Amino acid sequence: MTLANAMLEFVKARDHRLMRRVNGWSAPKWVRIWMICATRGGDGWLWYAMAAAILLFGGTNRFAAAGAAGLASGLGIVVFLWLKRLTGRRRPCYLEPHCWAKLLPPDQFSFPSGHSITAFAVATSLSLFYPSLMAGLLFCAVSVAISRILLGMHFLSDVVVGCLLGASLGYWSFTVFA
Repeated sequence: MTLANAMLEFVKARDHRLMRRVNGWSAPKWVRIWMICATRGGDGWLWYAMAAAILLFGGTNRFAAAGAAGLASGLGIVVFLWLKRLTGRRRPCYLEPHCWAKLLPPDQFSFPSGHSITAFAVATSLSLFYPSLMAGLLFCAVSVAISRILLGMHFLSDVVVGCLLGASLGYWSFTVFA
């Protein structure tokens, strides 16, 4: 067995162990509400609302900031659709039932998390243009990412890779528009 295969097996074993714990955790009601709201916000409407707010109130950088966020999230969508088809990894909710989350996934594949890519692409690019908004933007992005795990939609590694890809795309798009 190669080192790469050994590492992938290690990650897979850890992902499945966490999945079983999360899928069996009967979270408090406030956590359930927060996670469902976060994942629904990550469906896109939250990012559109942020873009509208930036375009209306973003000052002299508003067009560059909205352009960077749009470019980063658009490229993120292309990347995650391509990687999902390439890897074909099944979602946790298809492997084991969740004890309280009954959401339907947007597609059948898990790797990487598209919600996490988009959340971090938008949050990173906008945070670089508006550092005073960084805490709120990162709170939203982290909430979306965690929700995908706690709702049984993704494995931890799906979300970590999605966050890294999204942050990288957000930084790159900032450099293009800055």
